[in-house]
Amino acid sequence: MTVHIGAQTGDFAKTVLMPGDPLRAKFIAERYLANASKVTEVRGMMGYTGTYKGKKISVMGSGMGMPSMGIYSYELYTEYDVDNIIRIGSCGSFQEDVKVRDIVFAMGACTNSNFASQYGLPGTFSPIADYGLLSRSVEIANTKNIPIKVGNALSSDIFYDDNPKAWEKWSKMGVMVVEMEAAALYMNAARLNKNALAILTVSDSLVTGELTTAQEREKTFTDMMEIALELA
Repeated sequence: MTVHIGAQTGDFAKTVLMPGDPLRAKFIAERYLANASKVTEVRGMMGYTGTYKGKKISVMGSGMGMPSMGIYSYELYTEYDVDNIIRIGSCGSFQEDVKVRDIVFAMGACTNSNFASQYGLPGTFSPIADYGLLSRSVEIANTKNIPIKVGNALSSDIFYDDNPKAWEKWSKMGVMVVEMEAAALYMNAARLNKNALAILTVSDSLVTGELTTAQEREKTFTDMMEIALELA
């Protein structure tokens, strides 16, 4: 049992799906998992374990930002014997051809965070997804005829940037989308010899200004959820 999660040993499956929003975790558990039971709700960060097509799977919120993801993913990997964490989150588009509701697999996660400084590396670390999870998820999407994009994401510590045009510099480097958790997840997985992948649905566009509502992000990004469930 950990102070941030509070579940018992064995409460989590080997694979955990992690939306940022705990209400999305609740929605997934109630809609897709059989015999789902709530295993944690410390600080309102709800987590559930059940079965999907006979396979034990867990789903739990991560909260917003890399410190929150860093805490929860670390504890799941080290204290609950979790091997795979699949982030299923929302993101903002940096590119004209990446539209609202498009699904993006984050092959890499650039960041403006100081998260990697803890490792004392003599250079810059590039957080990347697990290739096995990434390649399998592409196969699943293709089988389901769900269009996807694969590329680089930015994991940002900043939501309200004092420079509203800062995103354009990342866009020029081909970075597809911005979110706030994947880099910390990928670094924890690398350091602990575990596996991680971020599957993202575009909720808004910095290019066009289009955006979705909180309720839409909670309950309508089902293609992303179903790819992750099949992957798990």
